[in-house]
Amino acid sequence: MTPNANTTPDADTTIRLPILAGKKGLVVGIANDQSIAYGCAQAMQEMGASLAVTYFNAKAEPHVRPLAGQLGADLIMPLDVEQPGQLEAVFAQIEQRWGKLDFVLHAIAFAPADDLHGRIVDSSAAGFARAMDVSCHSFLRMAKLAEPLMAGGGTLVTMSYYGAQKVIDHYGIMGPVKAALEASVRYLAAELGPAGIRVHAVSPGPIKTRAASGIGDFEQLLDEAASRAPQHQLVTIADVGAVTAMLCSDAARALTGNVTYVDAGYHVMG
Repeated sequence: MTPNANTTPDADTTIRLPILAGKKGLVVGIANDQSIAYGCAQAMQEMGASLAVTYFNAKAEPHVRPLAGQLGADLIMPLDVEQPGQLEAVFAQIEQRWGKLDFVLHAIAFAPADDLHGRIVDSSAAGFARAMDVSCHSFLRMAKLAEPLMAGGGTLVTMSYYGAQKVIDHYGIMGPVKAALEASVRYLAAELGPAGIRVHAVSPGPIKTRAASGIGDFEQLLDEAASRAPQHQLVTIADVGAVTAMLCSDAARALTGNVTYVDAGYHVMG
């Protein structure tokens, strides 16, 4: 069978059920219209959710604000998780505007270039700690701030990658960082489950995004994924968005603590 990266149905033809009607959610990680976070936000909005959206900084704002407008976002806020007080300010605005929160999407990751492109054995303590703080611990911080706003239950979702489970060439220190993130999902699920808060990691197959451009030989990784995946295709941000939106809905009320792969089956190939 010839690999084909274009066999996924067009997002415009996908049936969207209003399974998130009345729910309010925070989406963190939109950089442009190719971002996985944007694909998720589109699906969430199409399924009835009201959204709050963040942008990284003033340079990113002109790219994100128009997209947030298309999504009909109730709140559009700056958020750099490395800046003291910004994350707390986001949740304070949500509390003031909505008084509640039904779901949070955490779709941010970072590692300094020198540490990302080198061997992990050569990684600096500072670079490793920074990658862990932005890519993993920020999710824990969001969970802590979201918890009091989810008195009636809710859902926390973060984005992982197969490199957390297996060694992926050029993925470097992000492999251990994402492994820590997936472990955090399991522990959060156990701790917050009694409060009705569900926690998930979504692990997409490789997708051309700005964040992925920092990974060496990424085009080769795309070709391999399309060739080896059982469905012989790449996934799209719309594919990831549909699954993520479902996990935030009551249809997934009995699911928590999982890593959900959206990769055309690539992860089963070893």
